[in-house]
Amino acid sequence: MRLFAIDTDNNITAFPAAEQVPEGQEHFATEKELAKLAANWPADRLTQVWNSFAGVAPFDELKPVKKFTDRKTAVARVWKAVQRLDATPAPQAADVAPKAKRSRKAAKAEDGTPTAREGSKKATVIDLLKRPEGATMAEIAEATGWQPHSVRGFISGSLNKKMGLNVESSRRDDGARIYRIA
Repeated sequence: MRLFAIDTDNNITAFPAAEQVPEGQEHFATEKELAKLAANWPADRLTQVWNSFAGVAPFDELKPVKKFTDRKTAVARVWKAVQRLDATPAPQAADVAPKAKRSRKAAKAEDGTPTAREGSKKATVIDLLKRPEGATMAEIAEATGWQPHSVRGFISGSLNKKMGLNVESSRRDDGARIYRIA
């Protein structure tokens, strides 16, 4: 396994053995060790290290950045770039079957009607809307803790579009809007 050393000017060099690392340079051999070193660095140093790679052969496709979203992302990206410095190929993981894609179909009961997980907010809203009198925006918001715009979006997106339920909307005499599953 190769050892990598970083000097005060943020130059990273690969060494075949620990004895060859110059005195006073920090060194690391794994992403975890790099993360441990980087924990003590100012965030700007990771950006400088990345930008020293960006655009330089063999890193032509790497683009300079102004800052990283977080330290973990920065370390991961720098580690990936550092791997190219290593002339020996890194050990490859065993071949694994590709991860199966999740079905985009909604859950349905045996009779084909859409269902919601018992006790979920979706199930709570559906139960409210199945009542003969339906439910007001305020009742749904109180039962779920959602804001009115979230309730409207849920009814339109999850119930109408995803589950295919026909939700009727009407106004009472006092002006309150009532939602009901037809």
